[in-house]
Amino acid sequence: MSVGLIFLILLALSAYGYLLGRRRAVATAGGRLSTLHSVPSYYGFYVALWCGLPALLLVVLWYLMEPVALRGMVMASLPDGTLEGKGPAEVDLIWAAIQNVARGTGFGSDDPAIVAGAERLGMLRSTLHWAETAVVLALAIAGLAWARQRIVPHMRARNKVEKAVMIAMIVASTIAIFTTVGIVVSLIFESLRFFARYPVTDFLFGLQWSPQTAIREDQVGSSGAFGAIPVFAGTFLISAIAMLVAVPIGLLTAIYLADYAPKRVRGAVKPVIEILAGIPTVVYGFFAVLTVAPWMRDMGTMFGLDISANSALAAGAVMGIMIIPFVSSLSDDVINSVPQSLRDGAFALGATRSETVRQIILPAALPGIVGAVLLAVSRAIGETMIVVMAAGLAANLTANPFEAVTTVTVQIVSNLTGDTEFDSAKTLSAFALGLVLFAMTLVLNVIALRIVQKYREKYD
Repeated sequence: MSVGLIFLILLALSAYGYLLGRRRAVATAGGRLSTLHSVPSYYGFYVALWCGLPALLLVVLWYLMEPVALRGMVMASLPDGTLEGKGPAEVDLIWAAIQNVARGTGFGSDDPAIVAGAERLGMLRSTLHWAETAVVLALAIAGLAWARQRIVPHMRARNKVEKAVMIAMIVASTIAIFTTVGIVVSLIFESLRFFARYPVTDFLFGLQWSPQTAIREDQVGSSGAFGAIPVFAGTFLISAIAMLVAVPIGLLTAIYLADYAPKRVRGAVKPVIEILAGIPTVVYGFFAVLTVAPWMRDMGTMFGLDISANSALAAGAVMGIMIIPFVSSLSDDVINSVPQSLRDGAFALGATRSETVRQIILPAALPGIVGAVLLAVSRAIGETMIVVMAAGLAANLTANPFEAVTTVTVQIVSNLTGDTEFDSAKTLSAFALGLVLFAMTLVLNVIALRIVQKYREKYD
């Protein structure tokens, strides 16, 4: 039986346990619900949790341990001498071949040991799946029956259910924290390996970025040139162009929707603007490379300007369009959070609507607007697909928006793809770029959250 079907059966049993728990609570109270410590639904949730949660944990544990157990039993059943003298890599290849033959994928094998191992694997896997199904269902039914029998009017079902929910939230938050810590630790570890080969000062302040290995020794970057200044300069240039597009349009849109637009117009326009946030970035990339970049190049030709087919201007402009919903929605929420009493006081003193917006609303909402802009900047710095398609891969140290540039995220993707060895300086440089990018976005997010927190403390 598949894992998905087991989950569906557990869900059905938990729902049935919820109904049984409610009925049992009402029955033990003799119809007088006031004698129950908790409302009947909590007794139902109590039975449902005991029915589904232990069985679900067993399924997860079984799913994690089954591959290890199968490998151990199958490899132990191979004929004598099959694994003798084999290294870990060769043993892994034999296990992969057994799995491919058992699944019927990849190339077959004429080795009798591998064929026998595949047959053994298929038999054990089928047996373990049926055993898993039986044990899980038995545990779910036993939990249901045990929890139902424990229901009495004075049982604190609400406390027990809320404690279980609190534990689940703590576990979820702990997983999120450890995931973040794991990412940061892996970045730091791989970055230290890179800095052991290439000085950190040359990386942070170098002016040449050429991570590929050249064919001739006299070429730049024959041993790798990892000066990150051109990469970060391109990142800042494209982000600045995106902000020049997103901030004015997004902020003016937010002001119009918050203080000028009728409710009917606001209800229609705001969802349309927020649709921009749901468009995949690859679609924006196609739009930039097929529509915006050729149009800019043609317009530049008309005015005597030499605009590259892959330019920072095209990538930044399209990225700015993508970021408009971030600035607009967050700024709109901030402006609407300004107390109405400030508006009423300004109108009472004879101020016009535009004067109220300029002199009262925007200064009051400024911390929140700055926080929205900083969050949008973080989004722009981390964008990859639009830059890959519209700005190219050239690491040029320039402030000219008409030329091709690259960004940190693009170089990370470029250095981690292809046939490059994982231990090479080119691959490890991607982790160093990622660490610096992580630090940059973290600082921006902390600043934004601090500003928003200050705003909320003042105006909530």
